[in-house]
Amino acid sequence: MKDFIDVDEKLPVLKTIPLSLQHLFAMVGATILVPMITGLSPSIALFCSGVGTLLYILCTKARLPAYVGSSFAFIGPMGVATKAYGQSSMLSGIIAAGLVYVIVALIIKLVGIKWINRLLPPVVVGSVVIVIGLSLASVAIQWSGLNSTFTSPALEGISRGTWIFISMTTLAVAIAGTMYFKGFFGVVPILIAMVVGYILSIIFGAIPSETLNQIGSAKLIRLPSFVLPTFNINAIMLMAPIAFVTLAEHIGHVYVTSNVCGRDFAKDPGLHRSILGDGVATMFAGFVGGPPNTTYGENIGVMAITKVYSVWVIGGAAIIAIILSFIGPVSEVIGNIPLPVIGGVSVMLFGIIASSGFRIFVEDKVDFSKKRNLIIASVIIVLGIGGGGINFKFAGADVEIAGLALATLVGIVLNLVLPQTSRSGDN
Repeated sequence: MKDFIDVDEKLPVLKTIPLSLQHLFAMVGATILVPMITGLSPSIALFCSGVGTLLYILCTKARLPAYVGSSFAFIGPMGVATKAYGQSSMLSGIIAAGLVYVIVALIIKLVGIKWINRLLPPVVVGSVVIVIGLSLASVAIQWSGLNSTFTSPALEGISRGTWIFISMTTLAVAIAGTMYFKGFFGVVPILIAMVVGYILSIIFGAIPSETLNQIGSAKLIRLPSFVLPTFNINAIMLMAPIAFVTLAEHIGHVYVTSNVCGRDFAKDPGLHRSILGDGVATMFAGFVGGPPNTTYGENIGVMAITKVYSVWVIGGAAIIAIILSFIGPVSEVIGNIPLPVIGGVSVMLFGIIASSGFRIFVEDKVDFSKKRNLIIASVIIVLGIGGGGINFKFAGADVEIAGLALATLVGIVLNLVLPQTSRSGDN
């Protein structure tokens, strides 16, 4: 007798709901953290993750159990684009990134996947992932209270010491949970840490009484904060190239999910369908004011623990997320998570992103004794973290490619043009 629930098996509602909640809890912490960092509404992020997951299920013919949520890879470019061009213009960059996914899915359908491996080898992907994490490091330090020059009007009522205590306790719980929690609790340490930090914030006055009153008096039903996009070529040029990095992450998730479920999802329903689903979900988010979406590794962990691989369970989690996004008190609670709590978990999360780049180097045995790899990684990291950019005119408009987008594009070009061995004769 088998000890797992297969992909297309439908469960009774009373069994589906608790399993769906496990998937939702596994991703909700990270999903709401991205919009809070980038100035978007957490409720719209929940809404977009739910609708995006249903769109993903539709695109994959309900054959691939995966939940999509907010992507951390876009945090830096989203912040830059919002500050420079405005939130609605930034959303056009999200739509463009989703369109890149759709185009890549079409090309994979026609010619296969080998070209992606040529375009995005581990040395390029790993270097860009390192830049994504390290470029956010200063933000985590500020929000955790460790930068004495950084202040926030929302925290004027508490001392710097209290601020640091809350953030570091939150960080400690996240670290302890990641290291020592087992079973389902082992896949939701971020959520648990944020709950602990929230409680501490209430105790020490980091959440003003008027905010608590606002939460208590919130209307039961309230629409998420929808925002319409505005076309902006600069935001598009800034954010679209990041899709090539998240593509590598997405492909990795599909292969890991295949191993967990004992299926070859790259063939059925096909990698092109999975990438298409991610792209459609991201484009939808851009059209309504949400962050770009990506498949979540946390939900793969939930499936590995529960041995329930049913797409029906994933769909149930998506529907619950949509419902929660319309509940006013829930929106107020997640929309008022204090800065020290966000800062505490960000110290670990942003560091994990950067470390994931080094992990790619190790797992794929990138040889840095070769000058080619050394040059590609070095140029990507300096261009990405240095904050420089280039400006030019396109169709009469001033266009800028800067930061991570510039680093990604230059890295791709260097990988294509540099020879495997140097002319000097050595590596």
